[in-house]
Amino acid sequence: MSKKTLVIGASEKTSRYSNLVIHKLKQQCYEVYAIGLKKGNVSGMDITTDMVFYKDINTVTLYINPLNQKEYYDYIVSLKPNRVIFNPGTENPEFYKILEENKIPFEVACTLTLLATNQY
Repeated sequence: MSKKTLVIGASEKTSRYSNLVIHKLKQQCYEVYAIGLKKGNVSGMDITTDMVFYKDINTVTLYINPLNQKEYYDYIVSLKPNRVIFNPGTENPEFYKILEENKIPFEVACTLTLLATNQY
């Protein structure tokens, strides 16, 4: 069974890492959901602008800077994911503390690298 992944900071722009990771996740048969600043579609999957409650999310992978993460703190905690990945440029000690308090594991890593090296 596929690990459900939520990409926050998704973009239709092909030069964005969030776009690349959605393609890679879909290629490797992961179930993917995406939230972005603008509605769109990547790899046949809709990008929403709403904080939809998705059930049984395994991984939340972040592609938004720490200032923009603040509005997502409660939302991500409410999803109770098995882990949150902070991709390069998204590192956020304030959010690390909130996740620790809620017993949600996190890692500072590159999702694309994890996928490429079978560590995802």
